[in-house]
Amino acid sequence: MARKNKNIREIAKDVKLLILDVDGVLTDGSIILDSNGNEIKAFHVRDGHGIKMLQKAGVEVAIITGRQSKVVEIRAQELGITELFQGRNEKLLALERLREKFDLSYEEIAYIGDDVVDIPVLRRVGFPIAVKDADGEAKTHAVLITKNCGGRGAVREVCDLILKSKGLWKSLMGEYLGT
Repeated sequence: MARKNKNIREIAKDVKLLILDVDGVLTDGSIILDSNGNEIKAFHVRDGHGIKMLQKAGVEVAIITGRQSKVVEIRAQELGITELFQGRNEKLLALERLREKFDLSYEEIAYIGDDVVDIPVLRRVGFPIAVKDADGEAKTHAVLITKNCGGRGAVREVCDLILKSKGLWKSLMGEYLGT
């Protein structure tokens, strides 16, 4: 791929779609079940705000996850993520649907993963990313390893990188700073 001759900011600048795994990326990977079998997940609020900033800047955000969870459906709705694929251990099919829907090249797609099930997508997209605490084998297929762990700001770190690489950070911050 052409990405081998580019630095991280050049790769991030091309991103038009960010795809996220859930367990281990949007969460720390813990699956908490109460005595009634209800699932509880903790999401980092700054990851959510980073997603909203990306969307505001025109970058699409999608989720592809191997598990099925009502909690994830609720969080996706809160964040305005309409492209949600749950129960997908074969993640490449969902990737292809998204690529076709948005008419994108692989180089315009980033994916954040943390485990071996993510490797096929990491190998296909233009900007493959693994969280700091990802499985070692998954990390070997990433061009960026985040400084933060999954569920602890890794997604926000990537969102900020994409926005800065596209030259959109200053204008977004101007809205918060009133400048």
